[in-house]
Amino acid sequence: MELEACRLEVADHIATITLNRPPVNAQNRRLRDEFIWLMDTLSDRDDVRVVVVTGTGKVFSAGADIKERRDLVQAPGDYINHNRVTREFFYAASDCAKPVICAVNGPAIGAGFALALYCDIILCSDDTWVKMPEIDVGLAGGGKLMMEHFGRSWSRLIYFTGRQIPATELYRLGVVSACVPRDKLMDEAMTIAGEIAAKNPQTVKWVKRGFGVAETMPPRDAYRYEQTITHDLSQAPETHEAQTAFLEKRKLDYSGKP
Repeated sequence: MELEACRLEVADHIATITLNRPPVNAQNRRLRDEFIWLMDTLSDRDDVRVVVVTGTGKVFSAGADIKERRDLVQAPGDYINHNRVTREFFYAASDCAKPVICAVNGPAIGAGFALALYCDIILCSDDTWVKMPEIDVGLAGGGKLMMEHFGRSWSRLIYFTGRQIPATELYRLGVVSACVPRDKLMDEAMTIAGEIAAKNPQTVKWVKRGFGVAETMPPRDAYRYEQTITHDLSQAPETHEAQTAFLEKRKLDYSGKP
């Protein structure tokens, strides 16, 4: 697919996707289609082990393109199709076979904040703030997502008021993993991405799959499922080498081939 609303760079097994609809990276159909295609493609690429998502400019994403949504309905089924694509846009990050790090480089509003929350690891620049303004423009959706990351009171406060929440507060609440100066954000993201890229890619893939499945299960069933992953991984020669190297207190001799 020819990219217009996103940019892609791949180096050292790390893919960087940059939302590229200045000035505020509003999400329209083209951006969503490209992002879904990128996540599906990168899932299958052997030269990619981890994905970093960020935005161009000073705003990560102002959320849905309201102009496009207002003028959406042209024929029966248009709105239903729009909603389906929007859902898959978010799920594309969580369904990606590779870990996805979101480097939030400024305000993340509505669907922009939701996109970050669907990623595996979230980092913010210290000038970032987030808000869910759907209630102010006659929209709904995202309440369940808020409840997965915030407590009952906080999730309702964010949604009912549309209040801006600074990145420092997100870090205090444990919603994001880091809150760093803007000029250090991508360095932090690449450091984490590099650590992940250095791991056995097959193990990382299965561990991410385990997180995705286990989060909807009761604890006992989830742990049992994760044990099946451990059993399957134990048959791999890479696992045998990793365990042998650990016991022999030597450097891992792993070629890095998927």
